Amino acid sequence: MITTTVLLPLLYFGITNAVVVLLGYVFIKYKMVWQSWVLLIVSILIVDLIFLHANPILRMLAIISTTFTAMKVIAVAQNYKSKKLTLRFNQWLVFAGGWAGMRAEPFENLGHAPLTNAWAMIWFGLGRVIAGGVFILLGRQIVLLPLGPKPAYLLTTAFLLVGLSLILHFGLLSISAGTWRLKGVNTYYLFKQPARAMSITEFWGKRWNMAFSEMTSITIFRPLRNKIGPAAALMVAFGFSGLLHELALSVPVNSGYGLPMIYFIIQGAMVLLEKVLTNGGAAFLKHPFTARLWTLFWVIAPMPLLFHPQFIRQIVWPMVGLHV
Repeated sequence: MITTTVLLPLLYFGITNAVVVLLGYVFIKYKMVWQSWVLLIVSILIVDLIFLHANPILRMLAIISTTFTAMKVIAVAQNYKSKKLTLRFNQWLVFAGGWAGMRAEPFENLGHAPLTNAWAMIWFGLGRVIAGGVFILLGRQIVLLPLGPKPAYLLTTAFLLVGLSLILHFGLLSISAGTWRLKGVNTYYLFKQPARAMSITEFWGKRWNMAFSEMTSITIFRPLRNKIGPAAALMVAFGFSGLLHELALSVPVNSGYGLPMIYFIIQGAMVLLEKVLTNGGAAFLKHPFTARLWTLFWVIAPMPLLFHPQFIRQIVWPMVGLHV
């Protein structure tokens, strides 16, 4: 029973991703960009089929990891399209399997002398993992309080989302960055003090999830910017982010379709509106407090679209041993 329901899908998953990585280097070497997009689509379809009846959490993790691996092929193929490939095969393997970012160039220095701030990043990450664990423990206790079903659900969910984000985004990824710096790779924080963002543009472009920012910039925005214009290219990039979040947040629970897409369309539209307001000299965007308030409002207020109810019920709560 265990072999049929868990081990075999994991084996097929491993084989699929190994093929993506191995074939991906061939595509990169021969600058086969559109073929890389085909590889992305095919690999996601295969993995989704493999985990079609699996636990939603396992299905989500499989889809996310496969998507990121295949997107690395596209990003690196696009990045080296107009220059000589200086990324060796072993460096590609380490990058593809060991780093969440989308820029492979730093891994050309794999094995060089350790870089500065490596241990600072590792300790920073460990601190965030501990803080995330505290948030999750607090979230588990909130369920026991006599707050009523709705307040308890909302407050618990908020604590769990913050806790999981601290552990993964600010914790494990920072530890990963510091560890690679010990190996001479110029890795960096992928989440850079997002609460300090003074604009929606700064939040999405320079502070929150640099892996996604790099991905959409390299594979979508830059190739389309001169063809359809920067505004349209930006909306396509945000739409593509929405599509990838549909794969990660809606497909595993077979619910909430379209909501993550709407969230990212709103973000793209607000970035464009913000540019208009900035060019018009909007005073509130020049003051640190109101600028940050504006940014955080538009990022957080529509967030129920992104983290829709079934994603919370079938993935977030069960991940920490809770059930709605």
